Amino acid sequence: MPEDIITMKQREIERLRIIQKVVDKHLKQVAAGELLGLCERQVRRLAAAVRQRGAKGVIHGNRGRVSGQKLGERIKAKILSLVKARYPDFGPTLAAETMAEKGEAVVSRETLRQWMIEAEIWQVRRRRKKIHTWRERKAHLGEMVQMDGSHHDWLEGRGPKMVLMGYIDDATGRAYGRFYDYEGVEPAMDSLGRYIGLYGLPQSVYLDKHSTYKTTRQADTDELLRGEAAKTQVERAMGELEIQVKHAHSPQAKGRIERKFRTLQDRLVKAMRLAGIKTREQANEFLESYWPQHNVRFVKVPREQGDFHRPLPRSKNLEDILCLKAKRSINNGFLIKWDKRMFVVQTPSRAMIGQKTEVWEHFDGRLDFRWQGRPLKVREVEEAVAPTPEKIPMVIVVRRKGKYTPPSGHPWRRNNPRLHHNCYLEKI
Repeated sequence: MPEDIITMKQREIERLRIIQKVVDKHLKQVAAGELLGLCERQVRRLAAAVRQRGAKGVIHGNRGRVSGQKLGERIKAKILSLVKARYPDFGPTLAAETMAEKGEAVVSRETLRQWMIEAEIWQVRRRRKKIHTWRERKAHLGEMVQMDGSHHDWLEGRGPKMVLMGYIDDATGRAYGRFYDYEGVEPAMDSLGRYIGLYGLPQSVYLDKHSTYKTTRQADTDELLRGEAAKTQVERAMGELEIQVKHAHSPQAKGRIERKFRTLQDRLVKAMRLAGIKTREQANEFLESYWPQHNVRFVKVPREQGDFHRPLPRSKNLEDILCLKAKRSINNGFLIKWDKRMFVVQTPSRAMIGQKTEVWEHFDGRLDFRWQGRPLKVREVEEAVAPTPEKIPMVIVVRRKGKYTPPSGHPWRRNNPRLHHNCYLEKI
């Protein structure tokens, strides 16, 4: 009996102590049921088991038995060999899902995790302590969208380096993204236009302080007159679309999209590896079918019903907003300079001289000119190059100094006794 008690849990030892009192008739069955939180019938059953088997009567009958659902050693060895051969760098969850999707094997992720740890294929990761304040998700879909670029070797050396311009809805975790060669103004505006085409205009966008999204320059004269701070092209475009821009002060502040990128750097990279993706065009085509499957698995239900995305107003043209815009002056010859190019106004007016015209440069190379809100017809001209004058070699004349003879009134002559003696002799 002492050996049985040693292997028992503390709760079972306490139960045995009370049931033993019932067996010895030192405690009523009703009172024992109240102490143990059991009905009188259960107490009688436990008392009978203790009389028959001793201390083992309070231990569950399945203790120490092999589960009928346990997979055999042959199946375990087959699955582990499959993981080592095809999915050596996959996590337990992703490996279990991938094998189930391909019809190779069906095993729970926790069982596979234990097997992989035992076979030293997977290491237990310790979670870091969170030291930042957790921010609750937004309540509605489209209330805030987090946007960022992820620099990573997405093709694992099979193709060029790429940047994933990603979007994640703060309330639901719904993700969207597209691959580009770099993180800049054109990728940000192109991906934003595609997101708007799919879901509509979000109420706000959460960005970091990358130079594409936040500028450090001082406000120009026009911005100061309007009482505005200096803006980037991305901020200007979102302002025209009536999208509120918010900037994060730390990576932890936009932790949801950072964690999403870590998930994609694991899952998406391996999915493209299995699909044999080698180019950016193939990767973007693959994303069109990947996002619906990914979002079905990871999307969450928002706290409140309703979609805060707005349809694009008919009065706004995305092509005229998602482009580069700047102002240039019209000089006395009705010429406008833009990016080392020169344009002459075809319908000149004296009122234009010295005035500002707005230049819109689209990413397909088109240029539009606006003066006082109206289109301005211009024609590109070649700037005349002034001839370079011939260089005349410089002649350096070196002048030598002659012997210096001081004048008669020089102090040196007046104060030299030798000269005064000679003069006296000449007089005699």
